[in-house]
Amino acid sequence: MNTAAYLRRIGLPDLLDAPPTAENLRRLHVAHIERVPYEALEIWLGRPTTVDPAESAERIIRGRGGYCYHLNGAFSLLIKELGYAVTRHVGGVQGRGGEPAITANHLVLTVRGLPSEDNPGGEWLADLGLGDALHEPLPLVAGIYRQGPFSYGLRHSEVAPEGWRLDHDPSGSFIGMDFDSAPADMSAFTAMHHHLSTSPESGFVRVASVARRDASGVDLLRGLALSRLGNGAHSVTLHTARDYYSALSDVFGLQLDDVSEEEKDALFGKVFEAHEKWVAGTPA
Repeated sequence: MNTAAYLRRIGLPDLLDAPPTAENLRRLHVAHIERVPYEALEIWLGRPTTVDPAESAERIIRGRGGYCYHLNGAFSLLIKELGYAVTRHVGGVQGRGGEPAITANHLVLTVRGLPSEDNPGGEWLADLGLGDALHEPLPLVAGIYRQGPFSYGLRHSEVAPEGWRLDHDPSGSFIGMDFDSAPADMSAFTAMHHHLSTSPESGFVRVASVARRDASGVDLLRGLALSRLGNGAHSVTLHTARDYYSALSDVFGLQLDDVSEEEKDALFGKVFEAHEKWVAGTPA
């Protein structure tokens, strides 16, 4: 992986030779979450991806994003190269109407050995792959944490022995997330990644989703519905391809330089058709 290019991508070239510290981890996490969007447009473009962190990192360096396996996988590779002690874990996101479980529909990271004034134990939860959730890493200590307009609870999991549970803010897109304490290899996510990227039941397949978190809220694009949660909350429907691609560029930093004009026309056509079916009350 081209570590220098990755750091330039997130605007932190000065951290190439910086020591691993809690503050530098925070800077890396914040910069990454603000500059690399949560997105699943490759599915709608018909471009299969893998969970290989090196592949994900190269795609991010080229200006794209991804979802949890891509974002957390690539970030784990980046910070490991920078000297951080990072561990991957199998997690499970609990959607609304679902039950808590370790389903492997989420990849979680913990980083250890970084004591700070508010976290003497030095172990942190780092998670860039939850879309509308964390902005900064959390101390891996039970408690309630406020980040901007949202509050998160961290406690021991009831479904994962010695694991942890993150309770999302009530306004969030899911209820919470549990993760196992054991280290995980990326192969643990291969089957679920295939399901999430191909199954008609997958939310990524049903809705073209993009999200970008910042200090004061989160921008969300689901189909043609663009909304802002947190400070400056609003929502608008994007009716044209020009508006859609302007929003991807201006709000989410997705220039889509790797997508041809023909692919863009096809992508917008698919998103527009799915949106029209949703408006009409027909399953997309």
